[in-house]
Amino acid sequence: MATVVRTWRSAPRPAGASMLVTDLDEAVGSVSGGCVEGALFDLGQEVLASGEPVLETYGVSDDDAFSVGLTCGGILEIFVEKVDEASWPELPGISASIAQEEPVAVATIVRGPHHVGKHLVVRPGGSEGSLGTTRLDDTVREDVIGMLASGTTGFLHYGPEGERLGEGLDVFVASYAPAPQMFVFGAIDFSAALVRVGKVLGFKVTVCDARPVFATAKRFPEADEVVVDWPHRWLASQEVDERTVIAVLTHDPKFDVPAIKAALQTNAGYIGAMGSRRTHEDRLIRLKEAGLTDDELARVHSPIGLDLGARTPEETAISIAAEIIQSRWGGSGQHLTQLSGPIHPGAAR
Repeated sequence: MATVVRTWRSAPRPAGASMLVTDLDEAVGSVSGGCVEGALFDLGQEVLASGEPVLETYGVSDDDAFSVGLTCGGILEIFVEKVDEASWPELPGISASIAQEEPVAVATIVRGPHHVGKHLVVRPGGSEGSLGTTRLDDTVREDVIGMLASGTTGFLHYGPEGERLGEGLDVFVASYAPAPQMFVFGAIDFSAALVRVGKVLGFKVTVCDARPVFATAKRFPEADEVVVDWPHRWLASQEVDERTVIAVLTHDPKFDVPAIKAALQTNAGYIGAMGSRRTHEDRLIRLKEAGLTDDELARVHSPIGLDLGARTPEETAISIAAEIIQSRWGGSGQHLTQLSGPIHPGAAR
């Protein structure tokens, strides 16, 4: 298994992307959209034969941008390891957790003086496997729990024995968290469009509205769930994390004021509310009367979406999705042609 563990600049695939090379000369998956898969297939065959893991870097040479395949100008670090019952005894349990949508993370030593290729499997309730020492296991487990809660995949750095301020030991953490949730409040045509876009972005989408005539599976066939209930009451019974998106599209005070108040009592990563500026000004007055502070209200994206000139429900859904992506990754929202520097400035992290 070849896994992207770190990227720089405009790398074609994110950390966590994997490709499998089998002993039947098969290749499954992709780590670069076709740029370095040929070289990785050969390397995968070598690792299958030797059993020794390899950390390989692929980039662009100064002499010939085509010599190593990454014509986009990015750099990839890829960890290649043999996967079998001996090296991954925890694999069946990992597979079962993913199939049952239970959060699980795998921490792997990819660089260090010892135990390269060792795994620690972390779940909210405990862990299995070992990275080599009890101290290292305890330190990594504590850090990975936080990454798993936010669904983050990335690198951790330690000293040889697990010292947090040390250097020399790199651990890659692959988080397999359930799909993030998108709650769409209001069973309207704009909601139907946002449901479709939300599914494209990988969300588990729920539509909630207190009106049974409108909140039907027939009107929202692509939603994972359609709930007939008052949004604020239903939200109070849900588990909400930092990846959750809440879109209040009712723009009716009797629905959206209690829904937004309930949303602001969660740690949802994005809260947006539809309505004109005048509607939102009136809404802010009502929310302040309900006891919310300016700092709390600053979390609400309203009018919802980025300024794309959207008119139709589908265009508006794209505008909302663009703001959700910007909120997550911190983009400027400007035209890329008007900017300079890396397209993905946070990729090295």
